[in-house]
Amino acid sequence: MPNVEKQRDRLISLLKELFQLDQPDLDFGFYRIMHAKAGQVTKFLEEDLLGIIRNAFGEVDGARVEKAKAAYEAARKQAEEFGAPDPDAAPKVKEAKAAWDAAKDSGSNEGDVYDHLYRFFERYYDNGDFMSRRYFARETDGKAAPYAVPYDGREVYLHWANRDQYYIKTSEYLTNFTFDPTQAKEFKDKHGALFEQKPLKVHCRIVSASEGEHNNVKTSEQTERYFIIHEPEPVKIETGDTGEPELVIQFQYRPDPEKTGQEGTWRKTRLAEAAAKVKALLPKLDGAGDYVTALMTPAPTEAEKDRTLLEKYLTQYTGRNTMDYFIHKDLGGFLRRELDFYIKNEVMRLDDIESADAPRVEAYLAKVKVLRRIAQHLIDFLAQLEDFQKRLWLKKKFVVDTQYCITLDRIPEEFYPEIAANEAQREEWVRLFAIDVLDEYTAPLTTDFLQRNSALLLDTRFFDAQFREGLLAEIEAIEAETVGVLMNTENFQGLSLVF
Repeated sequence: MPNVEKQRDRLISLLKELFQLDQPDLDFGFYRIMHAKAGQVTKFLEEDLLGIIRNAFGEVDGARVEKAKAAYEAARKQAEEFGAPDPDAAPKVKEAKAAWDAAKDSGSNEGDVYDHLYRFFERYYDNGDFMSRRYFARETDGKAAPYAVPYDGREVYLHWANRDQYYIKTSEYLTNFTFDPTQAKEFKDKHGALFEQKPLKVHCRIVSASEGEHNNVKTSEQTERYFIIHEPEPVKIETGDTGEPELVIQFQYRPDPEKTGQEGTWRKTRLAEAAAKVKALLPKLDGAGDYVTALMTPAPTEAEKDRTLLEKYLTQYTGRNTMDYFIHKDLGGFLRRELDFYIKNEVMRLDDIESADAPRVEAYLAKVKVLRRIAQHLIDFLAQLEDFQKRLWLKKKFVVDTQYCITLDRIPEEFYPEIAANEAQREEWVRLFAIDVLDEYTAPLTTDFLQRNSALLLDTRFFDAQFREGLLAEIEAIEAETVGVLMNTENFQGLSLVF
């Protein structure tokens, strides 16, 4: 049974990764939502699931044992009635006894089921995503595994590996990354409840970022951007929303003229430099004593024996901004189909069944029944998680701000004095249209200048709400007058909003 316990623990460890429970220290977006439900998920994995497994084995094995025992007793009684000198040596009795012994030996079956569950879910899981590919064998670093394509018979069939998934390109996401190092497993193992009642929030922020790949602007080796520590102020302490001091680590995201060697190697080099800079400055920062203790906690890996929590989180931060991920459109349906496919190919081997005796076939069927029952529970739970992410992704996003660009010839002249006095609008016109080279240009602007240059485009974002609402109220049939709509959003959500 120790081997069975080991296989069970390995399965539970994988499931915690699938359910996003292996990163309790991250404090943003979907992870924050999952943390709120972490107790329920953990209870399911460590209590409910084990109960389901034990009940499944108990029901199946108990029924098989009782049935096999009754068959053995009936065969032995029949042999005695026929006057066999040694009833236990009769062929029918020996066969029934073998079936009974096989039914009682359920420990190996339980271990096999844990192993199959682990292999099944691990086969399709890759770096946080379920890849919708019907594998015949698990892909490894040294060998690409073939997979089946669901073909419906048409002459031309276009297929791509993640066809059944939404592709979420998070490259250069560049939002703040917040974590609490006191929630890390490594910290708790070393320091226990040292900061149990005092969370330590750390924010990684981009101070400045240069233009990246978009539309027809493609990246090259010279324009490839890197995370570089913000030298003027690498770290600082600021007051958070709760009134408590919080640590901020600041980065720039720009091309690096000093780059040498391979891109991946240079990223690691810059990341190591950032970590070294933070380690050097943190002890000198007022109020950062607790952060020094927390972030310097060892978090070694096989490849990086000296890694600390600081390096761990900086790696996660840069990875989060440069890694794409997928949301499955129907994870439950996909995994249920693949489960049947897996059972037929990996568990119910036809060659083995053909040459096996009846007790062996019954053992196969019992194993399949238990495996399928447990896997269905896990698939249902995973599907809820993925469907929740899908609903978040498909939910139409709120329009958080609306502004108008209007040429001056469409604006009543009664608004001109306020427009002329707006310094932000004047600076924008100088930057975009170089109005400062005109002979009649003055600072501040005059209403005469606006009248003579009525093609200038006013942007309502430079004015307060009262001005904007008053201006829009003066324009009749504004929807008909609007000649275009510009949205600051990514393509999928923008198209979903329009259509």
